[in-house]
Amino acid sequence: MNPVIVVGSFNVDHVWRCAELPAVGATIAGQYATGPGGKGFNQAVAAARAGARTAFVCALGDDAGGALARQLAAADRIDLRAEASEQPTGTAGIYVDARGRNSIVIGPGANGALSAAHVGADPALLAGARVLLAQLESPVDTIEAALALARQAGATTVLNPAPANASTSISLLRLADVLTPNETEFAALLSRHVGERVDAEAVAALDGASLHGLCRKLLPHGTVVVTLGSVGAFVSHPDEATRGDAQPYYRVGAESVSASDTTGAGDAFNGALVASLANNAGAAFASHVRFANRYAALSTERPGAAVAMPQLAEVQERFPG
Repeated sequence: MNPVIVVGSFNVDHVWRCAELPAVGATIAGQYATGPGGKGFNQAVAAARAGARTAFVCALGDDAGGALARQLAAADRIDLRAEASEQPTGTAGIYVDARGRNSIVIGPGANGALSAAHVGADPALLAGARVLLAQLESPVDTIEAALALARQAGATTVLNPAPANASTSISLLRLADVLTPNETEFAALLSRHVGERVDAEAVAALDGASLHGLCRKLLPHGTVVVTLGSVGAFVSHPDEATRGDAQPYYRVGAESVSASDTTGAGDAFNGALVASLANNAGAAFASHVRFANRYAALSTERPGAAVAMPQLAEVQERFPG
């Protein structure tokens, strides 16, 4: 049984580290490295290393990238459920500046071929899950089907609505028990589905009541966790279901770390969040968010995405109690 199922993307990341992010028309020097990534795989690795038995449902090409995914999934004891695709395995070009900021270009490849039929191919997989986590680097209809199947099976559904420019619908959002946008994604969803225009850079500075009100408009009957980078996270529950918390909305502060690369921080947060939800189902939701914050913070001290995900013991040692 896998308490956590992650449905999503695997990419081979091509990473350039440079003093500043390249401007339009500019040619700059940088240091190059390559490694595994993709939001789905990053989150699956985070969930597994955070202590949850994890299955990863994806699509891979018959190439070196697909072989790499299989090798790395086995190393982290992830139950890989890969649909074979004639497309090449997904790729991403990532630029990281001296302050840890990043810009990313994705080539979907096989990720764009993941089918709803493959997600539902093994009913026993879904029946054994406590939490299903998905993102939006795979076809939206496939992700919608995955969330619907998981909800029918009694699992908690978590949707990380990333990237911000991905197609979304009200029906998709309503299949999420927990929605986890960052500031940019939150602002995009508000504009698209609520008709509220909020500057992404101003989200973290909003007062709690105003931010809670916007979350309730976006997802009236689900929990919204807005990740705020170095500021931490904001949690908004519907008044009738606060998931063990004493109040319907609150902030959880970020941990103090020496960040060098924030590329996979959001993925670290989401993977750790679902691992905690699966392994400690009776705990207050705030404790899950606090653990996810700590896990994500520690991941930023290391370069890379999937390879930067810490082990559970490292998080417990760094942040005891």
